[in-house]
Amino acid sequence: MNKNPIRVLLVDDDEDDYILTRDWFGEFQFAGCELEWVDTYEAAKEAIAHNNHDIYLVDYRLGIHNGLELLREAIANGCSSPMILLTGQGDWEIDLEAMKAGAADYLEKSQLNAPLLERSIRYAMERKQTEQKIREQAALLDIATDAIFVHDLDDPVLFWNKAAESLYGWKKEEAIGKKTQDLWHEKNEPLLQAAFNYLMKNGSWEGELHQRTKSGKDIIVESRWTLVRDFGNKPKSILVVNTDITQKKQLEAQFLRTQRLESIGTLASGIAHDLNNVLAPILMTAQLLESKINDERSRQLLPILISNAKRGANLVKQVLSFTRGLEGERTLLQLKHLIIEVQQIIKETFPKSIEITTRMPQNLWTVSGDATQLHQVLMNLCVNARDAMPNGGTLKISAENLLVDENYTKMNIDAKVGSYVVITVIDTGIGIPPEILDRIFEPFFTTKELGKGTGLGLSTVLGIIKSHGGFVNVYSEQGKGSHFKVYLPAQEAAETIEEVEQYLPQGNGELILVVDDEVAIRDITKTSLESHNYKAITASDGIEAIALYVEHRDEISLVLTDMVMPSMDGMTTIRTLQKINPSVKIIAVSGLVTSDKVNAAYDVGIKAFLSKPYTANQLLQTISTVKGKE
Repeated sequence: MNKNPIRVLLVDDDEDDYILTRDWFGEFQFAGCELEWVDTYEAAKEAIAHNNHDIYLVDYRLGIHNGLELLREAIANGCSSPMILLTGQGDWEIDLEAMKAGAADYLEKSQLNAPLLERSIRYAMERKQTEQKIREQAALLDIATDAIFVHDLDDPVLFWNKAAESLYGWKKEEAIGKKTQDLWHEKNEPLLQAAFNYLMKNGSWEGELHQRTKSGKDIIVESRWTLVRDFGNKPKSILVVNTDITQKKQLEAQFLRTQRLESIGTLASGIAHDLNNVLAPILMTAQLLESKINDERSRQLLPILISNAKRGANLVKQVLSFTRGLEGERTLLQLKHLIIEVQQIIKETFPKSIEITTRMPQNLWTVSGDATQLHQVLMNLCVNARDAMPNGGTLKISAENLLVDENYTKMNIDAKVGSYVVITVIDTGIGIPPEILDRIFEPFFTTKELGKGTGLGLSTVLGIIKSHGGFVNVYSEQGKGSHFKVYLPAQEAAETIEEVEQYLPQGNGELILVVDDEVAIRDITKTSLESHNYKAITASDGIEAIALYVEHRDEISLVLTDMVMPSMDGMTTIRTLQKINPSVKIIAVSGLVTSDKVNAAYDVGIKAFLSKPYTANQLLQTISTVKGKE
């Protein structure tokens, strides 16, 4: 026990009971227990308010009041010292109410004696010390960076630390008492059941779980469960420690995807080399025999052999295009002529149900490249677009000049600072399912029927463009078509950038609200704006954006918002902002600029549409244009 004396206050309106209790205290086996006495409800309230006692013995009957009222009022006012209720004849309903109200114990006066009272006081003090330790440990858990919480076997949450609030978005008051499945929706129910069974058998479990936060964001956590047992060694609750590994898993996925492509490339290169060695003598022998064989039947078969050997050789060439890019003869090219040539070919060969349009500026920059290979790139992309529109549609081919700055490179890891010519091939076809989007550039990967595609078209495109120092971006939505953007380095990049950078439109200290769920895009956009005499504040979703706009409405001159965000999407955010201020100026931003999405945004009254990724020049020019529309 504590070395300091235990101060006990008896609240009882009967002096004889006080004298009896005082005598019992003299019989206690442990020393240092001091007893004080008050005989009225009001005196007890005043004494409890001073918080000078370690324990309270409260009689149920206190004149017109009762001890249960006093107990409830004291606990409601923050009294943390244990309170023991003393009852006359042992009314179990009163005893039950006392425990519900927070009493440490209840004792029947008719059966009370010194040993029983001593045990009750000892128990109450030990419980108080245990609760204090738990509070201290809980305070330490709140400092932890991992989400730590406790839930009982029936699932309701009992404890929830600060890091859990940060990770899941649920405040402690919201989480306590709720079932974990109400706080997030675990995608793999069988895994949860298997984990629970393993925990009950072995006392602990570790694994990865896919969960969703309050705002709708999908996360991956490394989860550690520990079974907590009571004094009787029976399972009581589950302690969970969760570490957010979402970003780590995303980086691993990117690394594995790159590694897989490299491995496939190495394997394909080796196979292609061997196939060339096999096909070369077949082709040469067949061509020699063609001039020497006189048998008519054999002469009819040889062209089939030669044709298929050539087909195999072309297939090998495509594989090598993916693996090494097949360095061809590089010359200074004007892609405008290449696009016109491809347009003429596909107009003559594609179904009439497909409408073909092109758009190119007069001052399109030149690139250094192999005309034959770049022709192949365009044809492959157009053929894929045709196949994606079996019932007809629109095929658009466009070209534009693009100055890629540091702002742009931070949104696209393949980009480098410099001048690019961008060729875009857009179709209105069936689109690409998200689950296979990251596999479309793998050689031999195809969704087409057997015999209708080798799976080498897009891998060849990627190999050729990489060998030209460029990169390819894809945007697609099922049922809404696909955008393939090919970026090729233009000539004299440094000189052009230097000239353009001098004339970037500057701000006049206007405050701009940037809304995007991607941290990197928020940060680089804010930095770009602040570097050109604007002020910027950022929001990670629509809900936060609305709150910030309400707070700074009179200061914010323009809102830049992404269209696809968790919790509240861009369209809902735009409509809500317009309800707050019908004249608010809004620029919509999206990574997939489909015509229906652009039209829908303009229909609700946005001032401009900006496609991701964007350069600082594009951002500033768009803002400058919107500012001019008074």
